[in-house]
Amino acid sequence: MTRYATGKTPGKTPGKSPGKTGHPASSELSCEVCGQMPEPTKTRLTLANIAVMLPIELLVHAAVVGTHLPYVAKVLVLTMTATILVIWVAEPSAARMLRGWLHAPALRHRKRLVAAPALWRARTVLKDKPGSLQKLTQALAGLDTNILSIHVHPVAGGVLDEFVLSAPGEVSEADLLRALRAGGGADPHVWPTTALAMADGQTGALSLAARIAASPEELPLAVAELLRARIITGQASGSAEAPVAGADGTVLKIPTAWHGPITFFRPGEPFTPAESARAHRLAELAEILAHRPASPPNPQPPAEASPRELTTEDWNGAGRLPGPGLQ
Repeated sequence: MTRYATGKTPGKTPGKSPGKTGHPASSELSCEVCGQMPEPTKTRLTLANIAVMLPIELLVHAAVVGTHLPYVAKVLVLTMTATILVIWVAEPSAARMLRGWLHAPALRHRKRLVAAPALWRARTVLKDKPGSLQKLTQALAGLDTNILSIHVHPVAGGVLDEFVLSAPGEVSEADLLRALRAGGGADPHVWPTTALAMADGQTGALSLAARIAASPEELPLAVAELLRARIITGQASGSAEAPVAGADGTVLKIPTAWHGPITFFRPGEPFTPAESARAHRLAELAEILAHRPASPPNPQPPAEASPRELTTEDWNGAGRLPGPGLQ
């Protein structure tokens, strides 16, 4: 795999998804199910409560102390009034007015996550002529997106280019699709991925071939792992909901000699010619190994003669043998 670093186009800024900014708001921290905010740190929560409660306490004391109530009555009024104001006014006000400060650590962490690069897999069909890839690269550079790897597959009407992209966190799937179309790509597709997409495909295929060599019946699972596809069993293939092989290329059948063809399905992601060739090669390997005759057992080595001392009979017998020096 080859690494291509797309440069930044002057005068262009990275695309951003609609409604998203580089600074996440505190409302984005609320739970999507219950709407609750995360618990702030105790230190910040204590300081926020003090900042809101202290003015209320001072105002209540100033208002009550100046009255002519008995001492016990003043204490009761101060206690009840301060408690009610703290519970019903101070704490909600602190949570509302100082929300950004209370959740500042979580907001900074979320900002780092949003700004972190994201990995994407992309496919698009380009015209097989000079300059096509350069135009697409320039369109991706407008989103500050790098091409980490590229695989080219010849197809009807051009070439199918398969990329692994590194894009800023705020770049969405729609942004990448627009850039691929603007760069001259036809029928673009984009999927989120992980660093495993950078693993060498040929090395992975060889590892699975070694697995099949040790156990040929592992062929269906090995091919499914290679293609990241789902196995369509014999019962499911005859059902009404089973996928049907068509022009979209999302269904792949691999013939086998010992238990019929194996069908694989990968919705929304057509199989490339290279993937189909690798899968068929693995099937051929499994078939060869499954029909290989068992090797004969290793013959036992001849027993070695144990040494012993010569006797008189041995010497007498040796004397009767013809040969020079023997009488």
